[in-house]
Amino acid sequence: MSPAGGMLQGVYAERPSTRVPGAVLWSVAAGPGADAPGEDVLPDGCMDLVWSGGGLLVAGPDTRAHPTGPLPAGSSALGLRLPPGAAPVLLGVPADALRDARPDLADVWGARAARPWADAVAAGGAAALEQRVAAVLAERGGRPREAAVVAVLAARATSAAGIADRLGVTPRTLHRRSLAAFGYGPRTLGRVLRLQRVLPLLDAGLPLADVAQRAGYADQPHLSREVRALTGRSPAALAAGRAAR
Repeated sequence: MSPAGGMLQGVYAERPSTRVPGAVLWSVAAGPGADAPGEDVLPDGCMDLVWSGGGLLVAGPDTRAHPTGPLPAGSSALGLRLPPGAAPVLLGVPADALRDARPDLADVWGARAARPWADAVAAGGAAALEQRVAAVLAERGGRPREAAVVAVLAARATSAAGIADRLGVTPRTLHRRSLAAFGYGPRTLGRVLRLQRVLPLLDAGLPLADVAQRAGYADQPHLSREVRALTGRSPAALAAGRAAR
């Protein structure tokens, strides 16, 4: 999950995890005077474990912008954003089973297995979440190398046939494995990762024609169609919203 303009209009911070390769720890806090209004979270090919209030939830892989609810005044939330392909190893659940969903961790693992995690994060915050995730991933061999390779190639706009050839599998096998690892096939993964290349270019104030060229779109109309399909907004509206925040 990737925030459209800071996830929530509160104090937002993030940093690379020191214990989970490729992961990002993030937090957001609402000021004491008023609720922080919700924000759209944009597709990024990742899955998060999120602590907010009394429990942990799983932010599944998104195919469209996902609106968050307001954060009550004086409260906070935190999460660990796992790199593409890592969360199914941690959760023991294929990513496509959680696509565009936000289930409680207890609904994924059962209350008995999820409760110690919630208690640990309640007591130890982000460090406790990071420690537990790192330990489980280490026990299970970490993110599969194949998932990392597919994510890199998809981000480079490599065709599904080209990725399958690189891995020595059929396109059908690649698609099946991609659904389990990322929540969608390699073509959609590539579209989502290309959107992530667009965001810093919009933030830099580049003309849309330049954004399209630098992010690998055929032309500006192609950029507009893809951004609208994944975010529900035009590139100009998305840029304006991010600038305002």
